[in-house]
Amino acid sequence: MHGPPDGLRAGADLGTLFEQLADADGVMVAPGMLPLVERHFVGRRAPSLVLHLDWKNFARATYPPGERGRGEGVLTSLARLDEVAATGADAVMTYLYVGQRDTALEREEIERNARIARECDRLGLALIVEPRSAMEGLEADAASAELGADIVKCIWPGSVEGFATITESSLAPVLLAGGPGGEDTAATLRLAGEALDAGGAGVMFGRRVFRADKPAEVIARLRELVHGGASR
Repeated sequence: MHGPPDGLRAGADLGTLFEQLADADGVMVAPGMLPLVERHFVGRRAPSLVLHLDWKNFARATYPPGERGRGEGVLTSLARLDEVAATGADAVMTYLYVGQRDTALEREEIERNARIARECDRLGLALIVEPRSAMEGLEADAASAELGADIVKCIWPGSVEGFATITESSLAPVLLAGGPGGEDTAATLRLAGEALDAGGAGVMFGRRVFRADKPAEVIARLRELVHGGASR
């Protein structure tokens, strides 16, 4: 791979971007990015540091497709949790992939996330789990909380009613994942408002913020929606 994926910033842009994220509740980065951006997480008013713990290769076209064209891949953790705790991070995020053709892979995923949940609890780290479907098109939202997730990050199912079903059944607070987008700020804010109306505890947006012309303004508007009760 050469250069950043679509929507991501190159290294030279990181400083400028992170200055515009200063008012976010938290910002998630990969472990290898931390030396480049750690100064933005210092201070009482700095965002919480969330480390993206996982690497994955699911859904690549080189893997045999399952139903709906999904491929069966693998994933692994990028750092040990004691290393994460030593950075001063507040939370980590993992994926929980279920529905693999190979049931041993599904078992390994359940065991891996359960093990991470226990270790996070021991180290005082919050655990955010994003459930995904390997092949069957079904996400394990409820199972994520049952395994020990403090927060569940959920993909928009397509409707307020569908998202409400998820939030009502989850034992942990549910944050909406942003997915693609960001060019249309009004659409981003509308989606966030619908998620909150459906019982979501907040949003966890990436591209929808840093693809925007003015990321700081999008952060401010999202804060108003989530914390300030702004009309929506």
